[in-house]
Amino acid sequence: MRIEVRDVSKAFGGVQAVRHCTLTVEPGTVTGLIGPNGAGKSTLFDIVAGFTRPDAGRVLLDGRDVTDLPPHRRFHLGLVRTFQIPRVFARMTVEENLRLVPPRQPGEKLFVSWLAWPRVVRREREIAARAAEVLELLGLLHLRDELAGHLSGGQKKLLEFGRVLMSPCRTVLLDEPGAGVNRTLLGRLAALIERLAREEGYTFCVVEHDMDLVARLCDPVIVMAEGTVLARGSFDEVRRDRRVLEAYLGGTLGAEAEP
Repeated sequence: MRIEVRDVSKAFGGVQAVRHCTLTVEPGTVTGLIGPNGAGKSTLFDIVAGFTRPDAGRVLLDGRDVTDLPPHRRFHLGLVRTFQIPRVFARMTVEENLRLVPPRQPGEKLFVSWLAWPRVVRREREIAARAAEVLELLGLLHLRDELAGHLSGGQKKLLEFGRVLMSPCRTVLLDEPGAGVNRTLLGRLAALIERLAREEGYTFCVVEHDMDLVARLCDPVIVMAEGTVLARGSFDEVRRDRRVLEAYLGGTLGAEAEP
């Protein structure tokens, strides 16, 4: 799915979080969205996902204007986002957190449960099988019966990504997927993202501060600063852009770039 953000602006209390921002995420890509803290990346994600309405500008999915659509409508169009701080149902098990995701389950309807019980059972078995497959992919199968609230921060991140895989969505906004995830599991997650984009046609837009992860996964990379797009290109191109180095004030990108 193609994401287009056209001249979007958003202010909070007089502070311009996003300012005349225009960008495009092409289908089938893993597009990185980077920038210093306060650049407006998470606010832009909220706008694209429908959690925040812009003051100006438009958001389009495959050419359809979705600026006024709420998050659940965008979900049914195929767009989903994760959060910088993972949100799980703490008193449900890890497996239950996954099994509740697929929409329009027949068991949700009382009369279907009464009149077409075999259909309900069949679908429940399909969902359970898919949940087990996702947990195996993420290395969480041994925690399937653990309460989600007992997981570490990194494990909650992986569980949130697992819920993405349980959904029908193929366009995903990932907000710092590497934060709090150990290097071994992070490598597995990165390989999975690469495979999903390459083999299954997923589209990812990734906000991330881990530049090693960005360099591995993302092409192109879009750099935001002060609420708008500063640069776009390959990772090697943007890391050598003087405007980007100035925006990072000699931080991670500046330390790694050539003089």
